Amino acid sequence: MSFDISKMRNIGISAHIDSGKTTLSERILFYCDKIHAIHEVRGKDGVGAVMDNMELERERGITIQSASTQVQWKDYTINVIDTPGHVDFTVEVERSLRVLDGAILVLCSVGGVQSQSITVDRQLKRYHVPRIAFVNKCDRTGANPFKVRNQLREKLGLNAYMMQIPIGLEDKLEGVVDLITMKAIYFEGDSGTELRYAEIPSHLQADAEKYRDELLEAASMFSDELMEAVLEGNATEEMIVAAIRKGTLAEQFVPVFLGSAYKNKGIQPLLDGVTKYLPDPSEVKNYALDLDKNEEQVELSCDEKSPCVALGFKLEDGQYGQLTYVRVYQGCLKKGEELYNTRSRKKFKIGRLVRMNSASMEDISEGVPGDIVALFGIDCASGDTFCGGGLNYAMSSMYVPEPVISLAITPKDKKAADQMAKALNRFTKEDPTFQTYVDPESNQTIIKGMGELHLDVYIERMRREYKCDVETGAPQVAYRESITQHADFNYTHKKQTGGSGQYGRVAGFMEPIDDKDYEFVDAIKGGAIPNEYIPSCDKGFKAAMTKGSLIGFPIVGVKCTINDGQSHPVDSSDIAFQLAAIGAFREAYAKAKPVILEPIMKVSIEGPTEFQGNIFAVINQRRGIIVASTEDDNFSRVDAEVPLSEMFGFSTVLRSLTQGKAEFSMEFLKYGKVPNSIADGLIKEYEEKRKKEQK
Repeated sequence: MSFDISKMRNIGISAHIDSGKTTLSERILFYCDKIHAIHEVRGKDGVGAVMDNMELERERGITIQSASTQVQWKDYTINVIDTPGHVDFTVEVERSLRVLDGAILVLCSVGGVQSQSITVDRQLKRYHVPRIAFVNKCDRTGANPFKVRNQLREKLGLNAYMMQIPIGLEDKLEGVVDLITMKAIYFEGDSGTELRYAEIPSHLQADAEKYRDELLEAASMFSDELMEAVLEGNATEEMIVAAIRKGTLAEQFVPVFLGSAYKNKGIQPLLDGVTKYLPDPSEVKNYALDLDKNEEQVELSCDEKSPCVALGFKLEDGQYGQLTYVRVYQGCLKKGEELYNTRSRKKFKIGRLVRMNSASMEDISEGVPGDIVALFGIDCASGDTFCGGGLNYAMSSMYVPEPVISLAITPKDKKAADQMAKALNRFTKEDPTFQTYVDPESNQTIIKGMGELHLDVYIERMRREYKCDVETGAPQVAYRESITQHADFNYTHKKQTGGSGQYGRVAGFMEPIDDKDYEFVDAIKGGAIPNEYIPSCDKGFKAAMTKGSLIGFPIVGVKCTINDGQSHPVDSSDIAFQLAAIGAFREAYAKAKPVILEPIMKVSIEGPTEFQGNIFAVINQRRGIIVASTEDDNFSRVDAEVPLSEMFGFSTVLRSLTQGKAEFSMEFLKYGKVPNSIADGLIKEYEEKRKKEQK
C-alpha cells in the first residue's frame, strides 16, 4: 500500500467551554461521510454527539475525555481529536496537543477570546502547534467576527487575518466571501451540503477588497515572490496560499475562518483551510532522547523504513481490556511485530491494532508514520515510548499540573470496597492529574484532582461503571508550610545501648527561598562530617520536610546549609546522621517563624455587566483580590486571585447571584500565606485531631 504523508493531517479542536468544539467535530464527521445524520450535543432526540461517547458527557453536555477519529476529506486523511474545554480536564488537552501537528482554535463570535481560550493558546504555544482560528456561532445575536479577530491580536498576541468576511450576520447569516478567490460561497441543500459559488454582493465589494489587501500585505511578508506579484498586480491563488502556509507553519500567522457549525455554514472551507495551511507530519520536527547516549536529542524522521518509534499518549479501559492510543512518529507499527517499552524495559508483541472512531473501532494491519492508532492489551502507563529495531529512545514527557484539591472517600460495604480499588487503579493510570493515596493517620482513602467537577465526574463514573457507592468526606485543601526567617541549628544525636551506639552532630542554618521547594548546600570544611555522611544529612532534611509541625502538611521553600558537625569513629553511621539532620531541622524550624501557605487560584468570571457588582461582592467575601475587570458590549469579565479553600460550592452561589448567566473557570496560580486568624484555627483543629488519635 503506497501512502503519501503530505496528504495526512493530525489536528485538534480546542477552545473555551461552550464555544462549539463538539458541534464542529460532529459537522466535520458528517461532511466527510463518516456519519449519516447529525445529532446535537444537547439535542432533543437524546442521542448526543458522536464524539461525546460517555453517558456522563451526553447528560452534562460537556466533553470530558478527548475522543479521536479519522476522516477523509477530498484526497486527504485527517485525524481529528476533540478535546475538553473545561480547565478541570486540562491534562486531556495537554496529552492531545503533545501528539498533534496542528489545531483549530474555535472562538465564539459573541464571547470572543475567553479565559479558557487564553489557557488553550498558552498550551498551543508550549508545544509549538500551528493553528487556524474558526469564529463560530456567527448566527447568534451580537455576533462580531471582526471584534474577535482584534481580540486574537490584542489578548493572545497572534498575527490574525481574515480569510473570509460574512455575508450577513446573526439571523441573516447566508454565507461567506472567500478573500483569496474573491467569490461568495452559499451553503444550500439539506444540512448545507451543496456549495454555491457566486459573485460577491455589491454592498460587500468594497469591504472584501479592503480585507483582501490587508491579507495580501500580511502574507507577502513570508514570500518575496508574492510581494513582487502584489506590486505588479498579478498575484495568483497558489502564491497566496503558499505564503500563508509558510507563515502559519512558522507560527507567525493565523488565518481566521468563520461560520456557524450549528447552522451548517462555513465548515467545508474550514476543512479546505486545514488541508492547505496546517502541516503534514513530515513538516513538524519531532525529537526523542537517546537513553543509551546520555539522553542526547535525536530528530525523528517520517520514513516508513526506519525503526519504529511511537508514543502511548492516552489510556482507556474498554470492554475488551486496556486500550492504548498511540501516535507513530517514525517507521511503521505492524500487527504481530515486537516492540520495546523503554520505561518498563519490557518487550511485547502487537496483538491487535485498531483505528478509533470515537467509541467504535476498526481493525487494521499497520499504522504508518504520523498515524494515530490504538493497541489492545499491552501493559503500559500514559506517556510511555515504544521502539522497534533495537532503539532505546524516550519521547520527552508532557507537562502535568499538580492536583490542588482532595476528598476523602469511604466505600459503603465490602463489595463496594473491592470495586473502588479497581476503579481507582484504572483512573490513576488513565489520568496523571488524578491521584489517590491512603492517609497513614486516619486510614482514609484520599483522592486528589484539579477541581470539584473533576472529582465529581470520577465519583459518578465509579457509581456507573463499577456499581460502587462511596461516601465522600469534606474536601481538603493541599496546604503547605514554610519559614519566614533565617535560623541556626546545632544538634547532636546520641544513643548508647550497649555495643556500638549512634552518634552524629550537625550544625548550620536554614533560610527561606522563593523559587524552589528545597535546596541543600554542603559548606563543610576540613572533613568535620565525613563525605560519606553528607548524603545522609540531605536525606534526613528531606524526610523532616514531608510533615510540618504546625498542621502536618509538607514544608516548602527551605534552603538548608550545613557548615559544621562531628562524627565518631565507631558510633557514626548513615542512620545516625539522618536522625541528627531530622533533629536539627525540627530545632531550627521552630525558631524560623513557620507559616501556613494555601493554594491561590486564578479565577476568571464572565457574565452580563448588570451583575458585575454582585460578582465583585462575592469575590471580596471570599478573601479574593480583583486583578482586572473588562467590559465589552454589556458583557464583563473579572479576573481575581482567590484562595482555594474559599472556592467550594462557588458555582452554586454564582449561579444564584447572576440568574445562572455567569460562568467561571479557575486554575492553580501559586501558594500564598494564610491570614493569622485562619492559621490559628487550622493549628487548633490539627492539635485536637492529634489528641483524639493519641487517646
